[in-house]
Amino acid sequence: MSNMVYDYKLNYNAKFQAFDYQKEAVLALRDKEYAAIFHEQGLGKTKIAIDILLYWLSKKDIDCVLIVTKKTLIQNWVREFDVHTEIKPSTISNKRGDNFYIFNSNTRVIITNFETISSEKYRIKLFLKTRKVGIIIDESTKIKNPEAKITHDFFDISPLFVTRIIMTGTPVANRPYDIWSQIYFLDQGKSLGDDFNDFKKACDLSNDLETDKEKLNLFENTVSNIYSRIKDFSVRETKDSGIISLPSKNYFDVKVPFEPIQFKMYETLRQELELTIQKGDKTILDESPDAIKRLLRLVQITSNPKLIDDSYKEISAKEKKLKELINSIIDRGEKAIIWSIFTDNIYHFKNIYKDLGAVQITGKMNIEERNRSVNKFKTGEANLLFATPQSAKEGLTLTEANNAIFYDRGFNLDDYLQAQDRIHRISQKKDCNIYNLMVQDSIDIWINVLLDAKQKAANLAQGDTTLSEYKKIADYSFSNLVRNILNIS
Repeated sequence: MSNMVYDYKLNYNAKFQAFDYQKEAVLALRDKEYAAIFHEQGLGKTKIAIDILLYWLSKKDIDCVLIVTKKTLIQNWVREFDVHTEIKPSTISNKRGDNFYIFNSNTRVIITNFETISSEKYRIKLFLKTRKVGIIIDESTKIKNPEAKITHDFFDISPLFVTRIIMTGTPVANRPYDIWSQIYFLDQGKSLGDDFNDFKKACDLSNDLETDKEKLNLFENTVSNIYSRIKDFSVRETKDSGIISLPSKNYFDVKVPFEPIQFKMYETLRQELELTIQKGDKTILDESPDAIKRLLRLVQITSNPKLIDDSYKEISAKEKKLKELINSIIDRGEKAIIWSIFTDNIYHFKNIYKDLGAVQITGKMNIEERNRSVNKFKTGEANLLFATPQSAKEGLTLTEANNAIFYDRGFNLDDYLQAQDRIHRISQKKDCNIYNLMVQDSIDIWINVLLDAKQKAANLAQGDTTLSEYKKIADYSFSNLVRNILNIS
């Protein structure tokens, strides 16, 4: 038992009622030893988590709840507590002296980031051995890599918590096997097995599924059974479930031809890659970091040749089309978020469109700078927000805009899904338009097909679709398509 004295007269009532589907999730999960909140982004997972936390503190023998989130989202959580509860949470960070005071206080809620869990693991383990603590991990895909040190740190402390919850709208962040370590943190392998390599082998969306029928059958059967193995302790709702009414989300694939000099640059690099592969380097078709780095060079050229060649003075194909889209959106009296995976693009376009009221968010900005951009966009001072998915795909509600333009995209499904749903969430009143800019007959087309295949596989793993429905729409042509794009026999 803890020897701390707690004020149990604190008000543990929520300030606002939850939606019915949120209440159902709370009732389903609040008494479980471990659970997963997998509601699609934009459906109020934070409210569900806070209501469960209030129940734990008022009805269960739990001294404290630890909330772990990304650094950029800590203040979001602090604000959510202020909106929904009477509780004033404490925060721990890399300030070890302040952390010591909090560890020895009677605080009932602590908010921290993933990195602090690793740096303070020794003292956290001591804390967990003297208190009855529950944990809620927000954006749990942060621990999706079972080989990462941070993931092992979470595995190490998992059994010390009285109860555990993970939450993310995209449990299959990129490939079906991404869900394994998140679930392992909860149940130490009871549901999905204790061997990641075996699990990965069975449900890898690999390049040879189209030609290897035995491997294809194993993949589809394994992935289709994932959610049934975890559903007893998981909740999952999507915007298509009928639980809430949201405006439509409309997709537009906007294809443009190469600008001539841009095409010459692209062909030169493509031929270099072709020669590399013909010499025996088949790994370029994998999704290893090295392969992605090389393929991203092609993406840079279709996006903005200036990214790799300062001497490029033309206006690239996508840039012309972007101007048309932005002008159309502004003429309609609407706002837009323009996404690019390249930080230099964000600087470039923010400067070009500053007269139309443009702000930016990049990973190189501090919290104060980031908040200023968000506030200008929300209050009407800015009509355009240029951002990288890596810096702004989570924790932001930007329903002041109803247009999202993906100037370019990488290979990560989570980046794409999370970014587009900054605008398609509770409080959105207008239909949302998602524009995907692509250069014809380029790597952009392959990325479009690959992301679609990943999303369909994710839907199957997450229980959003049945195996029979999946088989009707599954498309594994991304393997042959990249070979055609790179001219590989």
